Amino acid sequence: MAAQFGRRLRKGAATTAAAALAVAALSASQAPGVTNGDPGRQANAGASTAASEESGATGNSPYYTDLPPLNSPNPSASPTASSSSIGTAVSRGAAEAGIPATVLDAYKKAEAELRDSKPGCNLPWQLLAAIGKVESGQARGGDVDAEGNTLHRILGPELDGNGFALIQDTDGGKYDGNSRYDQAVGPMQFIPSTWAWAGRDGNGDGVKDPNNVYDAALAAGHYLCRNGWDLSVQADMNSAILSYNNSQDYLNLVLSWYEFYRKGTHSVPDGTGTVPSHRSDDGSGSGSGGSSDGSGGSTSPSPSTPSTPGTATPNPEEPTPGTPSTSPSLPPTATDTVDHLEDAGTAKLTAMAGDAFTKRISTRAETKADRIVAKVRVRFTIVGDTDTTFTGGESTATVVTDSKGVAVAPALQAGEKTGDFTVRASVVGRTVKGVDYAATVTARAADALARTDDTALTCTPGGEFADQVQVKATYQGAVAGKVAATATLVKSADDPSTDDKGPYFKDADGKAVRTLTDLQTDANGLLTLPKLYADDTTGTFLLRVTTTGGATLTVELTVAAADASPSPSPTASASASESASPSASPSASATS
Repeated sequence: MAAQFGRRLRKGAATTAAAALAVAALSASQAPGVTNGDPGRQANAGASTAASEESGATGNSPYYTDLPPLNSPNPSASPTASSSSIGTAVSRGAAEAGIPATVLDAYKKAEAELRDSKPGCNLPWQLLAAIGKVESGQARGGDVDAEGNTLHRILGPELDGNGFALIQDTDGGKYDGNSRYDQAVGPMQFIPSTWAWAGRDGNGDGVKDPNNVYDAALAAGHYLCRNGWDLSVQADMNSAILSYNNSQDYLNLVLSWYEFYRKGTHSVPDGTGTVPSHRSDDGSGSGSGGSSDGSGGSTSPSPSTPSTPGTATPNPEEPTPGTPSTSPSLPPTATDTVDHLEDAGTAKLTAMAGDAFTKRISTRAETKADRIVAKVRVRFTIVGDTDTTFTGGESTATVVTDSKGVAVAPALQAGEKTGDFTVRASVVGRTVKGVDYAATVTARAADALARTDDTALTCTPGGEFADQVQVKATYQGAVAGKVAATATLVKSADDPSTDDKGPYFKDADGKAVRTLTDLQTDANGLLTLPKLYADDTTGTFLLRVTTTGGATLTVELTVAAADASPSPSPTASASASESASPSASPSASATS
């Protein structure tokens, strides 16, 4: 819970009157280090800052203390970090790296939005994931629907002053369902009075709801990015985390999960995520930090393992203190009615390496009776050994079905790796029959080759051709770059086998070679062949260039001996004519 909402009031440590005074002094201020630009700040902020620093993490609401697997990296400790470990180390292997699909999508979308709106903050989505893990176990393992709404309310304990801060109801029970006291709400555990100014609409439905993971993740991102913090700077990241929950143990724990998620994560179906089992108030961990100053304390692991601070008899009509509440059964959503997905007329998916796929995947959501279902989130995931991505460079994309029940995936962009792969369509929040789409990336190709000039290529026996052969490759009229090619001196137009005499190339050792492989056109479709040389054989020879895709070009090469009696130069001819003329010959004159 927020540091601005009261001193830490452990049971028996203060009277009700003292608690009321403490809450009054802190009820609207920010966390330590707040600036004037923060919403909710009031005139007594200086006094409240001092009070919150004195009381540390106030409220003492619980949060999950399970550590990442033992092989995860240790966090980068802050200058004042305790050397003690936090919570109970629970090694669950690769499963711990799995984040429910919708929750992961919400974190990444929040990072993208903050990248545009607050680029100087440098918010990494892995930090949101770390806080979400500690606060709610990633929305209780992804217990959300396709729109990101929690299927059951995730609530912290009542802030009734009984072992926690005393915060009377501020939202009329709108978010927490409690009209007497406030409780931390939702996947990121915001208390209602903080949500009033910090809330965001992360899924574009026009509503700011702390029980929606898209809204909560975006709000948490903005909360961490206030005060001009640059989260790429460790000191600023530490300050932001401590502002969420002013506890050194909490800081170390969040940093542990942050470093773990930075090493790699993967998406798992909603509802199948690993839920932690140890909390800061159940005696299983050493963490004793209080709840967040902007997002509240987290939930207990399940209704069957509550912690109940205090001895007050619970009101059967209200949540038990320290126990997360479960709302009554919600009416079925559109997602609940989906029985399967069907292909909606997707054409063959083929593209050359480096090109965009011209066809897009279309998938239709249907009920058991084959009726279409609109407003359902469909996730498209690229599976297989490929570097193909969706537009934007992502390997997953989530699309909501339209009024016809159809979701159209973003265009696929082929990478350089050729071969087959699969695009898998699945319903977010439901385990139902999906659709797998086969896709293929073929090698870059050319369908035409042409020389870039028409210079005759000639050489004398044993000599060197003055000009190098350069060709340009195209495909359907466009430049064909990075296309594989082969050049061969062939025996004849009808015999493509390699000639054993005539012109040749040289290898790195200077030896004659008459076939070149592993050639490739450049980005402009150009290919310049190495220099050609001639042996002592004269005649006309053929050089054949071929590319992937079937383009072929045959070039003539001529080897001829030099003319033994070259034509006399114009000057020499003139002299000869002059010496033979009658006027220049004395003997001729004499004769006449």
